[in-house]
Amino acid sequence: MNVSTALRILKDEGFKYTEKREDLVTLFAKEKRYLSARDVLIHMQKSYPGMSVDTIYRNLTLFKDLEILEETEWNGEKRYRLSCSTNHHHHHLICLQCGKTRQIESCPMEDMPVGDSEFKVTGHKFEVYGECGECQAQ
Repeated sequence: MNVSTALRILKDEGFKYTEKREDLVTLFAKEKRYLSARDVLIHMQKSYPGMSVDTIYRNLTLFKDLEILEETEWNGEKRYRLSCSTNHHHHHLICLQCGKTRQIESCPMEDMPVGDSEFKVTGHKFEVYGECGECQAQ
């Protein structure tokens, strides 16, 4: 996903363009990592000092619902990143220090037979947490 694609999705879904929304998407495009709502608020308040945490949460929820952002949770806190631009099924390695991600191309569900005829799997999520090489070196 890139900024122009995200803004087109907003427009196609009937949501108004605002400079704040573009700046929010641009932040995620530049960071390429998971960010907390607090991280986003701190960044956005540099340009928009009156911006509230409610505005941040409303837009993060909207962007997640429109699949512009992906959401995960660690240490009891939701974090967000720009959705991957690939359409193929994949999972992520996530650095718990800096929030950077890397794709895992294989899926562990392929090797895990569910085998329950009364349960239909409709989706799953697989994330591996640790420290990236840069954070280990620090």
